Amino acid sequence: MSLSPRGLVERIEATPAIPGGLDERFDGYGVMGLSFTSGHVLAMRRFPATSVGPGYTSVWHRDAQGEWMFYATAAPDLACSRYFGVDALASIQTEVRVIWMAPARFRVLVPAASLEWDVAIGPTVATRLMNAMARWLPGAAWRNPAFLAAMGRMAGPFLGVGRIGLYGTTPNGQRFITNPRVVFRVLDSRAVVAGTDLGPPGPVVPQAQLRDFWIPQRGMFAIGQAHFEPFDPARHSARTARS
Repeated sequence: MSLSPRGLVERIEATPAIPGGLDERFDGYGVMGLSFTSGHVLAMRRFPATSVGPGYTSVWHRDAQGEWMFYATAAPDLACSRYFGVDALASIQTEVRVIWMAPARFRVLVPAASLEWDVAIGPTVATRLMNAMARWLPGAAWRNPAFLAAMGRMAGPFLGVGRIGLYGTTPNGQRFITNPRVVFRVLDSRAVVAGTDLGPPGPVVPQAQLRDFWIPQRGMFAIGQAHFEPFDPARHSARTARS
């Protein structure tokens, strides 16, 4: 892999493509999650292509009291809140910008939340080994729950990020599968929300989660795909927030 993180992202943005299948599909990149010693948690998703609606950018914020807020450039029912809204205090459609400042550094801005988040990412020995393994995996392995469970049990300790859930059930009830094909470590980050500096990155206790989706205890940036069970009003919640 010779391209920088920004180079890989630019290639995705230039030719967005929805994965094949009959489920709800997303292709893109983002910060899987980043915990701060203050108890706050942030995550970012950028999906140039989805099967449920227009591409969008989303930021997740959990405050120190454990309340989640979701911000997205698409309507909540066509963005991440479609799957995680049951656990969200609010889901807001608003401007979200991701600005690359350097080949491995970017800034995330959510003006409506007065959120400014700087992130520096890069490879480590562990991420290079994981990326090499991912390149050799056949397509069927990425859709096999038993294999993904084993991969998650191995990858979590290997990367030093705690538990990882590559498949499971979302708060709204849909089954999900995530396929991180390329990963980088978050090497440095600073975030300010509504004038409050979130402090240094670091693990939170207990590890943050949204049902079976676990937030890494050390920041990880991933490029890949996500698959969700098609929405069924008889079995899944349509709520995009509690409020």
